[in-house]
Amino acid sequence: MSISKMIVLVSAGSILYAAFSDYFNTSSTPPYPTTNLSTEDDWDKIENGIHLKTGLIYDRGFDQVRANCTVCHSAKLIIQNRADRDGWAQMISWMQQEQGLWDLGKNESVILDYLSTHYAPLEKGRRDNLNIAEIEWYILDLE
Repeated sequence: MSISKMIVLVSAGSILYAAFSDYFNTSSTPPYPTTNLSTEDDWDKIENGIHLKTGLIYDRGFDQVRANCTVCHSAKLIIQNRADRDGWAQMISWMQQEQGLWDLGKNESVILDYLSTHYAPLEKGRRDNLNIAEIEWYILDLE
């Protein structure tokens, strides 16, 4: 093996080691940030009506939603969506047809009640347009 190939090989190895050395660390403290939800008190903690682990509103139907929905996707996907009961039913139907979601059976009605109650469309999504004719305009003097 030539000297130039050895230099390239050693350089590449050094770069890879520097980039991934934290993952080969054998200490008991992981090199990445961790959350401490291992205690029983924190695992199902609820504050101000919000289940802290999932971010979902804690109310009737929460357990069914967590058991059937968050198995496949994050609760954040639920929180960011808004739909009425029919809209949620269509999403569930799509997940069953396209994504392999199982038949929810008697839980479907409870889940739809929960979702349509707590994650329904907001009455107003944004502010009204400004009425430009009513705005009192002025010229900003920077001097």
